[in-house]
Amino acid sequence: MELYQLRTFAAVAETGHLTRAADRLHVSQPAVSAQIKALEEELDVRLFERGPAGMTLTRAGTRLLEQTAKVLSAAEELRNVAKALKGEIVGRLRIGTIGAPEFIRLGEFSSRTVERFPLLELEFHAEVSGAALEAVRNGTFDASFYVGEIVHPNVVGMRLREMTFRVVAPPAWAARVQHADWPTLAAMPWILMPTISTHSQLARTMFREHGVEPTHVIEADQESLITNLVVSGVGVSLLPDPLALDLQTAGQVCISERTLTPATLWFIYLRERANDPLIKGLVEVLGETWAPAGGAKSDAPPTLRAKSDAGDHSRSTVS
Repeated sequence: MELYQLRTFAAVAETGHLTRAADRLHVSQPAVSAQIKALEEELDVRLFERGPAGMTLTRAGTRLLEQTAKVLSAAEELRNVAKALKGEIVGRLRIGTIGAPEFIRLGEFSSRTVERFPLLELEFHAEVSGAALEAVRNGTFDASFYVGEIVHPNVVGMRLREMTFRVVAPPAWAARVQHADWPTLAAMPWILMPTISTHSQLARTMFREHGVEPTHVIEADQESLITNLVVSGVGVSLLPDPLALDLQTAGQVCISERTLTPATLWFIYLRERANDPLIKGLVEVLGETWAPAGGAKSDAPPTLRAKSDAGDHSRSTVS
């Protein structure tokens, strides 16, 4: 099989249509169709179901798409290493982002990267933390910002900052919430992000540690929605400092005095790519981006982690 056939397979899977894939690859629709047919014949497996609405992956196609992403990523890494040997950092990276851009210092990070590596192309894709971690694991993302614990041995990262979450509620609920015990808090309506998100996982870990479970959960997939629902009097949720404290000062929420939940902001990537010149370049730029205000420190090995111990007073956001 050829790499161009795998790229065509990935493009058809992503677009769900032969014509749209052909437009993306700048080839003819018959050429795309022929490449898919040739790949199916070589692999001796049906990759797609053809229908009026387009192309749908078969179960086998879904499994093979994961391997295809790894092969294409490895081929791209090989090219990038070869170019780096000539003193150039050249390539394209897909990077996951979480929360508000200012929280992860995305603007400064992007500006520094473009200035340092003008031939490096960056794609940013917003995700909730749990989905971003999975995208790094399966090769969909080359790297990602992430909040939570890194529980997979094949994923490593640069530690950017420590953060704290608080339980917040509508200001009119202050008498009920500020000194409430855990059964009382759990009985209130809770506004949480999808289960795969770090936000939801932090909340549910907190419930388990105190032997309770929420009885009524409202799902919202953006922090701005959660904030609006809490301020509007719908329910209780977790919000990070200093956002929670800012809202309390403005009289828009009240904060439970019983709850402080720690978490860590990371920049993550696959362990096997720690020496990839593109990843090492980004880690270097991130160290510069976070060091001035955060006093970043490198743990051993320095290419894998950099810890920010000083307080960061930018508004926090997480997903």
